[in-house]
Amino acid sequence: MQAAEEAFTVGFLLIPNFPLMPYAAAIEPLRAANLLGGRERYRWLHFSPDGQPVRASNGIAVAPDRPPDRMAEVDLLLVCAGTGIEGFDHPPTLARLRDLARHGTALGAVSGGPYLLARAGVLDGHRFTLHWDHLASFAERFPALEPTGHLFEIDRDRLTCSGGIAALDLMHALIERRDGVALAAAVADWFMHTQLRHGDDPQRLDPRRRFGVSHPGLLAALARMEERIEEPLSRQDLAGIAGLSLRQLERLFRGRLGRSVAEHYLDLRLRAARRHLRQTTLSVTEVALACGFVSTSHFSRAYRQRFGSPPARDRAE
Repeated sequence: MQAAEEAFTVGFLLIPNFPLMPYAAAIEPLRAANLLGGRERYRWLHFSPDGQPVRASNGIAVAPDRPPDRMAEVDLLLVCAGTGIEGFDHPPTLARLRDLARHGTALGAVSGGPYLLARAGVLDGHRFTLHWDHLASFAERFPALEPTGHLFEIDRDRLTCSGGIAALDLMHALIERRDGVALAAAVADWFMHTQLRHGDDPQRLDPRRRFGVSHPGLLAALARMEERIEEPLSRQDLAGIAGLSLRQLERLFRGRLGRSVAEHYLDLRLRAARRHLRQTTLSVTEVALACGFVSTSHFSRAYRQRFGSPPARDRAE
């Protein structure tokens, strides 16, 4: 990295439909570090794959500052991508990422951005993470790569982030490494980010906070259900995990979640199926089996009842 007296240039490669939240959470700490640090410590440049303005997922357009062939001017290039990244295919962009990696430019990505780094082949041998919503398609496309599932990862010259406001935690870690604890803490205070998280913290709320329940047996059953989608456990097995009778477990589910054990489990499996259909090339039959359904007809009926349309309508293009 450069000497601390020189400004560190961060490039943002914006992919169409990029999520605005992690982009803002990544760029704003740089501005704050300059303001609170009393001088220009960071610069930033925007790029797009074709040099044209890029629209975020909410429709806001951002114009690039430089053409794509000038990405080598940055010290760190962050790929910002979200929904639809699985279908993004732009060979010149992949070639540029590989070229930057060969020449020692640090590469990073937020939300679905690591998917693009993986396609370029620049994540091999590095620890990395990405948003949990992209895991199904990522596992299908890159079976040899294993994301950690953490909030963010910094492994040598690869910085990856799961997205959302976790980008703020990633940038806090970057500022701390470059400019010290005091400035990083001042930036966190500036944004009232009082609960700083470590990179290896989980991406998702635990069941206790997500469902608003505290009964240990119920929490144990909920956690195990999320782990066993492909081979669902029986209600009796779940009761044993919870240390309760089946009647007690059913009463807890209905009282705390407003539905039965079977209804909750089915909803988990159907939502997992919808992610598979939208993000992977698995057939409807393969998705049904991956989500614990023994027949395609049963899966299709349940899917239509839950989402109002057949599975084929959500089939990945």
